[in-house]
Amino acid sequence: MTTVEREGARKTAEGLEHLTGFGNEHSSEAVPGALPEGRNAPQRAPLGLYAEQLSGTAFTEPRAENRRSWLYRIRPSAAHPAFTRTGNGALRSAPFTQTVPDPNRLRWNPLPEPAGGTDFLAGLWTLGGNGDVTQRSGMAVHLYHATASMERVFSDADGELLIVPEHGGLLLRTEFGMLHVEPGHIALIPRGVRFRVELLESSARGYVCENYGAPFRLPDLGPIGANGLANARDFRAPVAAYEDVEGPVEVVNKFCGNLWSAVYDHSPLDVVAWHGNHVPYAYDLRRFNVMGTISYDHPDPSIFTVLTSPSDTPGLAGVDFVVFAPRWLVGEDTFRPPYFHRNVMSEYMGLIEGAYDAKAEGFVPGGGSLHNMMSAHGPDRETFDRASAAELRPQKIDDGLAFMFETRWPVSLTPQAARADHLQQGYDTVWQGLERHFRPLH
Repeated sequence: MTTVEREGARKTAEGLEHLTGFGNEHSSEAVPGALPEGRNAPQRAPLGLYAEQLSGTAFTEPRAENRRSWLYRIRPSAAHPAFTRTGNGALRSAPFTQTVPDPNRLRWNPLPEPAGGTDFLAGLWTLGGNGDVTQRSGMAVHLYHATASMERVFSDADGELLIVPEHGGLLLRTEFGMLHVEPGHIALIPRGVRFRVELLESSARGYVCENYGAPFRLPDLGPIGANGLANARDFRAPVAAYEDVEGPVEVVNKFCGNLWSAVYDHSPLDVVAWHGNHVPYAYDLRRFNVMGTISYDHPDPSIFTVLTSPSDTPGLAGVDFVVFAPRWLVGEDTFRPPYFHRNVMSEYMGLIEGAYDAKAEGFVPGGGSLHNMMSAHGPDRETFDRASAAELRPQKIDDGLAFMFETRWPVSLTPQAARADHLQQGYDTVWQGLERHFRPLH
């Protein structure tokens, strides 16, 4: 992609309009009259289009959980040649059985520079995950580092993709229209939705949570009440925009852990109008309405949950997406950084910018750490010493943006993650030097 093409993509991205709201029954048409009125599948769809339903959940799931959209497109999705297996690159899927689950605390530096011409799909690198992709359970942690825009189109039948940019803006061209995300934003591509990623800078880097289980939703607020955390009105969905392109287009489909490719004779991003709630969306993490203590102690980090994928056990998530956004700390007689902890949940943590208030050194933007279930973790020695002696005045935490993928099951590593050159050695040393302070009274 040339500089001129990138500037054109950025101009397009910055001029986009959006629909707002989370889980809404949206509707949009790129050409007036393209949406049928009063029915989903008329005998003849308007403007010579084809009506097609995309189901993200089973037909009979409860209405509150049901996800589906109706698409009105130039050609139906069924009009394609056979798919054939293609290479998976560094992309892997559950079950992750090639390594022994590791109870050790682990931390990685950012991914190394990729070769020139690496697009988003080729730049995906799997760290690990859990569950079974064929059973639609569990999740995977991926990272990406790309140096080129995609010319092909990708879809994931195995799960939805939560994209967390850390460096470089992205223009996402989807069947439903376009989304623009920069570092500090997130984007979600639902299961089965086709899309293409265009870079707005010479390179892009970030994280991806592939959620095999129930679609992400906003968490219940309980005693918080009706407002707070991620507010539904701040989520952005695309307006309809279509490609009417004749000619060869490679389409790659991820199915049961493997990549399959076919060459279409047209662009599959040809949806002229749509309505429904199985739609891509984007969100600015700096709009997260942080809740916290105004007396003493601090709540558990679940108070920072942006999105949750519920499991069959109430309150136990298949995966949560948690953000540590700018916030005030005012707790009296309180150790203010995150406390020492052993957790039945497993935590993969990444850093988008700045520094994380529980780790003084070594945890850098683009890197990540994994604390599997019951692995003891918490502030490093330097952070503990500083926080224990600090004068407890109101303090604004605004120099970092970190996040966490928290999951009910251990994250098993891929062999490439277990043996990666950018896996930090000696991570345990950050807790060395935590001295004995116990002084019995008698």
